[in-house]
Amino acid sequence: MASSSSSGLTFKLHPLVIVNISDHYTRVKSQMQPPPLPPPPIDSLSPPSDTAPSSSSSSSPSASPPPRVYGCVIGVQRGRTVEIFNSFELLYDPSTNSLDRAFLEKKQELYKKVFPHFYILGWYSTGSDAQESDMHIHKALMDINESPVYVLLNPSINHAQKDLPVTIFESELHVIDGIPQLIFVRSSYTIETVEAERISVDHVAHLKPSDGGSAATQLAAHLTGIHSAIKMLNSRIRVLHHYLLSMQKGEIPCENSLLRQVSSLLRRLPAIESGKFLDDFLMEYNDTLLITYLAMFTNCSSAMNELVDKFNTAYDRHSRRGGRTAFF
Repeated sequence: MASSSSSGLTFKLHPLVIVNISDHYTRVKSQMQPPPLPPPPIDSLSPPSDTAPSSSSSSSPSASPPPRVYGCVIGVQRGRTVEIFNSFELLYDPSTNSLDRAFLEKKQELYKKVFPHFYILGWYSTGSDAQESDMHIHKALMDINESPVYVLLNPSINHAQKDLPVTIFESELHVIDGIPQLIFVRSSYTIETVEAERISVDHVAHLKPSDGGSAATQLAAHLTGIHSAIKMLNSRIRVLHHYLLSMQKGEIPCENSLLRQVSSLLRRLPAIESGKFLDDFLMEYNDTLLITYLAMFTNCSSAMNELVDKFNTAYDRHSRRGGRTAFF
């Protein structure tokens, strides 16, 4: 492995790739955790004398190495700038140290339909450093991309490290002991984000539990503060309105100093009745309604999808008994 790359390429990595790799590793690791063992019977509480006490500790699940996940990274390359936008998972066969080629081609075809401008730039994995077996996978992808990129995420937590635990490798042909060989070289990169990714990352970074046990964000706290301020303003204006009505009916004495303060306050309220404010307000109001409608449509689509799945499952089970076809 060389210390730095000499290709001159500029890499831009989007946060979605890091989130996808981390989510992939977390799911695989959680699925590999064995279920809790049942309590031993009463007869086996006293182990035999010829049993070594270290045998149980050697087979504990904590001694197993952390899993490694594999996938492809996709994006675009414009000249000497490589921008990695997204990634998808791949199936890995540890017995042959190879990737499922049919699954890779199928995923590539599906992503090509949705993102026609994105190409497979390389692959990703997890681990503390690149291994010798990674070069076999790297060479297997060279028929798709002649110079693939290797994105490595280190899942171990190091509180003293301030940089992201992500390393991007390129492959270069070096002559070692008179034999040309491909080796991994480190490449520098920058984090590139779009507005949607910044909002998502900020939402994830500021998740915190509330008193009700659900998740609250800074945006929710900000909107709650605005709602409380408007509610308080409305209640105080109602108090003033009730006071003026009582003064008009003669129920309470008239105080000129207080009326002057109320008049000064009322002169501030019509300041928002301008054309620019009305246009901006209607624009934000319509945007809010559109977002609300979009969320409602998304919930309806999700509910309909669950209903269709249930119908398909029920009719498929019934077709196996009575010979009927599927509903959808």
